[in-house]
Amino acid sequence: MNATNSTEASDLVPSDHVALAGMPVRNDPLSEALQHLRMDGMFYCRSELTAPWGLELPPMPDCLWFHVVMDGSCLITTSGGATVSLGTGDILVLPHGAGHCAADTADSPTPLVFGLPHEYISRQYAVLRHGDGGAPCSIICGVVHLGHPAARLLISVLPELMHVDAATGRRQWEWLPSILTLMTAEAQTTRPGGETVITRLSDILVIQAIRAWIETSPEAQSGWLRALRHPQIGEAISMIHRDPAGEWTVARLASEVGMSRSSFSAQFTELVEMSPKQYITRWRVRLAEDQLSDPSRSLAQIASEVGYQSEAAFSRAFKRETGVSPSQARNRPDVADLAARYVNSAGPED
Repeated sequence: MNATNSTEASDLVPSDHVALAGMPVRNDPLSEALQHLRMDGMFYCRSELTAPWGLELPPMPDCLWFHVVMDGSCLITTSGGATVSLGTGDILVLPHGAGHCAADTADSPTPLVFGLPHEYISRQYAVLRHGDGGAPCSIICGVVHLGHPAARLLISVLPELMHVDAATGRRQWEWLPSILTLMTAEAQTTRPGGETVITRLSDILVIQAIRAWIETSPEAQSGWLRALRHPQIGEAISMIHRDPAGEWTVARLASEVGMSRSSFSAQFTELVEMSPKQYITRWRVRLAEDQLSDPSRSLAQIASEVGYQSEAAFSRAFKRETGVSPSQARNRPDVADLAARYVNSAGPED
């Protein structure tokens, strides 16, 4: 199944605003990276649960899991052994798609979620009713794939999980109750388009959770994220992103941002943890990986668009970076399609 519900940060509010708390658009590199958080929603589920209940949610490589607790409470236990207690209004994001279990208590059995019967409202949206009649809990959860290479770079530096605690972050998240109220109202009715409202609002919550982590976590002040904030190194990264086929050299990048070649190279390597040349190659290969999923595009076309003068040079760089040739990569099943197939293995028949 190819994802059909795609939400990009820039789609969520008018074009003169970034879809992150309605802040005005800035042209800084970090804001540009955030605007590439295009989410291809593969599966969203409203779970109506009653104690005792439990669910196993399998790992989804190159995807992101999220949970929004609409009402009640639950425990989330990751495959790494971390346990998080969630209450009404809390949001949990697992940026790397790690497998985990959700339950009312640590003792409840956790059958595989995709093995349970779902009521499918659409191909990407279902309702799950599960449990044994005790205390209720309502959760919106989902699996999304982040398509743009800048988004995947951003996700790669995020932690194993991100917990937005509604009880302790009320001032920062003062708008959250309004969104949850709207999601709850939509979940309780069968109005046309209700699933679209819920999935889009879920995407907004995920983007906000990522943004909150970037703004508040000490971990976000190092590595690639710190480089994006640097006035000159960040601008150089932006130029590479905007024009991957440009004839970029260390000397040209340094000149463009007003630094000496040696100072620029040293500072770039320190902040980004790779040389400018390595970063340019990695960015071009990531863009090429994205384009290989389109069978109508030849390798020569892709090579030219990402900055290589010949298909042979492109193939060599691609294999050095990924370990496989572009042709081999093109023939591999798409990660999003594999995950979607897994998600929908118990879904409605076409």
